[in-house]
Amino acid sequence: MVRGTARVGAGWEALRRSLLALLRSSRPWRSFLYLLGGLPVGMAWLTVTSTALGLGLVTAPLGIGLPLLASVALSGVALGAVERRRLRLVDPLPAPSPHRTPDDAGPWPWLTCRLRERATWAELACAPLLCALGFLDFALLVLLLALVLGLLSAPLQALFLRHAQQNAAWQQILHDGRSVLFLWLIGIWAALGSMYLVTVWAGLRGALSRRLLVPAPRSELTTQIVELTRSRARIVGVYEAQRRQIERDLHDGVQQQLTALIMTIGLAEAELAEGPPTAARLVSRAHREAKQALQELRALVHGILPTLLADRGLGPAVAAVAERSPVPVQLDVDLPGRLPETVESAAYFFVCEGLTNVARHSRAAQATVMVRRAEGSLLVEVCDDGVGGASVSAAGGLVGLADRVSALGGVAHLSSPSGGPTILQAQIPCVS
Repeated sequence: MVRGTARVGAGWEALRRSLLALLRSSRPWRSFLYLLGGLPVGMAWLTVTSTALGLGLVTAPLGIGLPLLASVALSGVALGAVERRRLRLVDPLPAPSPHRTPDDAGPWPWLTCRLRERATWAELACAPLLCALGFLDFALLVLLLALVLGLLSAPLQALFLRHAQQNAAWQQILHDGRSVLFLWLIGIWAALGSMYLVTVWAGLRGALSRRLLVPAPRSELTTQIVELTRSRARIVGVYEAQRRQIERDLHDGVQQQLTALIMTIGLAEAELAEGPPTAARLVSRAHREAKQALQELRALVHGILPTLLADRGLGPAVAAVAERSPVPVQLDVDLPGRLPETVESAAYFFVCEGLTNVARHSRAAQATVMVRRAEGSLLVEVCDDGVGGASVSAAGGLVGLADRVSALGGVAHLSSPSGGPTILQAQIPCVS
């Protein structure tokens, strides 16, 4: 975390500095300008926003006021930007914007992006507070200036305005030279104390503005984790795209060529039916091997990305896998619509591997497959009533499935006590 963000404010440094060092620095004057600027900024925001809100409400039934109401909603964004820029007067730390860059260029993507952001509405909610604090800052400055100037100007008032004062007690003080000198000395100390007070108050105000308008800085480790998560998601997406491309190339290229080769060999076999026996046997053997190669290629293509999964979605694809299972499978599938391709692919192969393990190792009489979507995640469960005792080995397929689920930000669990039942679960985020 950036050092210094946990402090109440940069103005507190004034309490640790000597008076002379504070006077030599520009901090008191920058603090004064920071507090002084709160009033005009707040007045401008209140004037523009109240005018736009009033006109927008009146003309909203005609449709003309809708852009004005949208500008009111976005007015906090403008005020927040101004306040973060003013913050540089009293706080040297960076004040980045909490808003993200829109995905597309243009006014409409920018507008929709801002209206969907939480930071936009947070700034709008903070805007009245910032305006009220701007009035309070200005009132404090006016009070301090009036006090300091009134005390420092006591000698001048004694010379030129001795009889112009309406207050009798003040006239009596101005007629006494020692009292005038004492007031002047108090004025000097009041000026010095005001510099301290203004600096500290500006530091407090800056700390509050930073807390309201500036996002908390991420640690270096958090930034690395976020970047790794994003890169992992990109790698998974690229992997799925490459796999789909391989499937299309095999289906449209090699598979078609092999089919044509089988037809050609079949014609040659028919032509050599009454020819030399050796040649006929070789051609017949080549015909059988080509057919076997085509079947294996089709199985490979189906394993890369089943056509049913790509065309109709996860539900029908899981149902097809359950029908092919040698162990009776009871389905509980509740999917209202299509899911992201990476999620569907991971869930499909998760079910395939689970049912394969049931058929090979569990000695189960029945299995259950549950696939349903709940609270932004896809829940997948494969359960059987077999002997149990399953474990995850480094060379097993379950490790690859767990890694695949983890790459999508999900988790996988295996419960298989001795005697059963065996439950294989996966939870995959599927916000789309």
